[in-house]
Amino acid sequence: MHSIQCKMARVALALSIKEIAKLAGVSTNTISRLESGEELKPRTIKAIQSVLENAGVEFISENGGGAGVRLKARKL
Repeated sequence: MHSIQCKMARVALALSIKEIAKLAGVSTNTISRLESGEELKPRTIKAIQSVLENAGVEFISENGGGAGVRLKARKL
């Protein structure tokens, strides 16, 4: 997960930094550091990514068009 993907996912889900931090068990400063491009421990990134994925985001890898996110399709 790239830093911009974290911010894009958070905004798409309408979640605050505080909400993501609480769900991931990290500080709000950690989320801000990730979104600003600072390096974090892999386990910390994984925890944040899992929260965002469980909330309904899919991360799109760089496949020639750049990394991105999309909302998962909702099942009826």
